[in-house]
Amino acid sequence: MRPILILGVDIISENPKKFAVVSWFNGKLERKGEFTLYRLIRFIQSKRPDIVAIDSVTELGDDLRKFLRSLPPETKLVQVTGRPGEQRSLQSLAKEHGIRTADRFDPYEEAKLCALLASKGVGYEVLAFEDEVVVKVTRGRSHGKGGWSQDRYRKRVHNLVRDKVREIEDRLRRADIPFDLETEERDYGLARGEFRVYASREELAGLIKPMRGGDVEVRIQPVERAELGFAPLRGEEAIRERKSIIVGIDPGITVGIAAIDLNGRIVALHSQRNMPVGEVFRFVSEIGHPVIVATDVSPAPGFVEKIARSFKANLFVPRESLRIEEKNELLRNLGITVEDDHQRDALAAAYKAYLRLKPKLEHIDAKLREVGMVKKSEEVKALVIQGYNLGEAMQRVSLRERRKEEKPEEPAREGVDVTPYIRRIRELERRVEMLESENRELRGIIKEQRKTIGRLERKLVDYDEEVRRKLLRERELEAKVKRIELLEKQLREAKAVIERLSRDLVKVKRMNVVEMRGSAVPLKVMEVLSWRELERMEREIGLRRGDVLFVVNPAGAGRAIAEELVEKGIRALITEKPVPEPVAEVLREAHVPFFLSEELDVKRVDEFAVVERETLERAIGELLEKWRKEDEEREAERLLHLVEEYRLERKKELMRKAEEERRKV
Repeated sequence: MRPILILGVDIISENPKKFAVVSWFNGKLERKGEFTLYRLIRFIQSKRPDIVAIDSVTELGDDLRKFLRSLPPETKLVQVTGRPGEQRSLQSLAKEHGIRTADRFDPYEEAKLCALLASKGVGYEVLAFEDEVVVKVTRGRSHGKGGWSQDRYRKRVHNLVRDKVREIEDRLRRADIPFDLETEERDYGLARGEFRVYASREELAGLIKPMRGGDVEVRIQPVERAELGFAPLRGEEAIRERKSIIVGIDPGITVGIAAIDLNGRIVALHSQRNMPVGEVFRFVSEIGHPVIVATDVSPAPGFVEKIARSFKANLFVPRESLRIEEKNELLRNLGITVEDDHQRDALAAAYKAYLRLKPKLEHIDAKLREVGMVKKSEEVKALVIQGYNLGEAMQRVSLRERRKEEKPEEPAREGVDVTPYIRRIRELERRVEMLESENRELRGIIKEQRKTIGRLERKLVDYDEEVRRKLLRERELEAKVKRIELLEKQLREAKAVIERLSRDLVKVKRMNVVEMRGSAVPLKVMEVLSWRELERMEREIGLRRGDVLFVVNPAGAGRAIAEELVEKGIRALITEKPVPEPVAEVLREAHVPFFLSEELDVKRVDEFAVVERETLERAIGELLEKWRKEDEEREAERLLHLVEEYRLERKKELMRKAEEERRKV
């Protein structure tokens, strides 16, 4: 299907770099105007066209890689004039496809031709990325330094990273996309996880979303090609016939590749550091066509799965990972030395796959010798490996060869040449023999399959019954679990209430015991002198007139709470630290004694405090007596002050009258 939106681009000037842009939308051309590189990138990101068509990517110069990285995943950059080294002029391509041309020096005309040619499927897509993506999951913020709170936060973040890695892994498995995963464990969670996903950016669109700015970050980085690739837009390339091979691959930082033919002969050995999946694909394609891609470990790495899927080849995985001794033994049987361990592992995987198939391949050779088709051994083997049975494979190869046979020579005038008929008879005889053999084989297969179907149907009935019973048990179990959870919650709440009431009861009993003994006065303890603490004490143990309060830290209290204590009729207040001035003023005015605990030798254990009755009574009496004398002294001073004021006023009055009488005289 043709793209909906195509942007044709042509350069106007180099310094500063400016471009002419023309859009093609469902057959309609529209001139968009002149753009700088930055504005062009922003325009493409907002419009998200299917194709950006240009006559030569060299017009982008040093900004080519930056431009390719900025394109949306679904947008293709197409060089309409062809791949490098095979390029043709826009005018010749336009003439070939029936497009009228005007001024060849007009950038907008060139941009229009690029868009029209791309709409007809002309050109080569510029490939900047491998079919490979790196997804990194890490923490989003630094933990910093600190104590318990930082430790808890760090553990929480590592758990979030682990959960996100598991979520991405599950999505990739559900989408059947091969991948490799490396993780770094920390605090029973994960500090980081790195996926190497063997799929294109387009395949991952909507499956994995990048995340920034939170506790967890997810970054998606496509793997760039070392050199740009060019693929025809319409994909109409003839594929030449290639040799069938078995390929062993050892993935990792250094990739090992080994190829052997279907007769067990080594075709190629290679190892290279940091070799992306696209380069591996190109290297193997140059050797031949793999019918089997093999690995030496179980389960198969995602890298190997991707290669097998790309070639539509069978994947060989050993029942268990090959040991080093077993690999060395396989190489000794081959009588070959390798350059490194990666080549050894790849060759061992390929040769192990060959040994697994060797009996079948030898059987195919024997059958082909019987019917005189030894020369087509490789083609028949490749078809059998791909899933055809031997009869079908021989028939397909025979039919293919018959189409290639040359036409028989014209018969001589003097007689009839029966050679073509004899050849045809022999061919039909071989075909009948193959069909009979195939028929017998298929009958045996059908018989076995009918037995298997009957056995599986019986198992299915039993399984359905078992599933039904299991579902009933699970439903009952789920209801019981919910009931247990509800009862456990109620039990926890009841225990919490009982525990609180028990503590309150112990406090009350202690207070009563001390009161009954009479030798000491129990003090009702408050940690701070605040409204909330006062409400808590009244709720738990009560506050009566004549009680003595003990406050650990009265700092911050004001007149209002002091007036409330006076209103409730407390007898005295004892504190560990001095009371604030407003509180002291209220208590002094109300004649409510207040002391420091060190003055009375208060005994305190946990939330319980007492003071000797005799000491308290003596201190209260002395303080009240002291206040009484102070009040009397203040009252006497006040009376003396009033008398003195009266004398002064009287003296002034007498002097004023004397002055008035003197004036009259």
